[in-house]
Amino acid sequence: MATSLLYQALRSFVHLKSFGNLQTIQCAQQFWSSEPNFLSHYISVRFRYRKIRGGGRPLPWYVPTPTPRIYGWKAILPNDEKYTTKPLPVVKLGGRVPETGRVAVRTLGGGHKKLYRWVDNKRHGPTAGHPVEERVFHVRYDPCRTAKIALVASGSKKRWILATDGVKAGDILRTTGHIPRISVRPKEGDAHPLGALPIGTLIHSIEVVPGKGGLFCRAAGSCAQLLRKVDKCCIVQLPSKQEISLPEECMAVVGRVSNIDHNKKPIGSANRNRWLGRRPRSGWWHRKDGYCGRKIKPLPPVKEFGYVPEPKPEVYKLTF
Repeated sequence: MATSLLYQALRSFVHLKSFGNLQTIQCAQQFWSSEPNFLSHYISVRFRYRKIRGGGRPLPWYVPTPTPRIYGWKAILPNDEKYTTKPLPVVKLGGRVPETGRVAVRTLGGGHKKLYRWVDNKRHGPTAGHPVEERVFHVRYDPCRTAKIALVASGSKKRWILATDGVKAGDILRTTGHIPRISVRPKEGDAHPLGALPIGTLIHSIEVVPGKGGLFCRAAGSCAQLLRKVDKCCIVQLPSKQEISLPEECMAVVGRVSNIDHNKKPIGSANRNRWLGRRPRSGWWHRKDGYCGRKIKPLPPVKEFGYVPEPKPEVYKLTF
């Protein structure tokens, strides 16, 4: 659609300039058919990808775009890849590509030492019978994410999960995959399929594909809302007001993610930004072109002092 509109604009421009003829238009049309990606390369390159913080101007089409959120740090999982609740070591990448070592994000680096807690985002329960019950042992701060995490256990298994706002030590969390004929009464912290929840429920850790684990709304204080149900699909409104349609078998946790006041905590000092692994992103003496920050202003003209100005010639105004 956009290509045809731009082609029409180009054709009208050729006619307006009065130098185009049928041969010129045919050449332009031939170029357009041979370069179908011309529009995306030169018009939507700015909006095609999410710009990485402090990355400067958008990259041209022939430069591979860096992938966000993978250049800060990387956790070292056990060799057997078996789940564990023990703290795991972390390797800091400092904004560099792990394979080549080239700097991809210039505003990442440093940071305080931290350990990684393996959070299990899968809340799966039986489709028939009694739900799975897990007791919360304690809720704690996690340095690798904005939300708090909770240590829960059921039988001989224990794991870390995202803590829901209002959940405290000693609570019982229930998980079931059963979709009843009548909607259930939601309780904060419990996990149900989207088809089992009443309309208007606030949810987080929402699955996109049944059985793959929660993907949406995992940041501190975030939540989505179940708007309506159409056939066997559920319409969910995300925090960005974007509405998505998901199968009714997708699991979701009732309530909001913990640590709601995360965005209200002031930084307080520049040192705290460095503890968090953030490098300065702007400043007066940084050589930048002004696309993402301050411009380097040109020097003012030279002022002259200590000289006697020349007398201005007299101007006579003649009136008739």
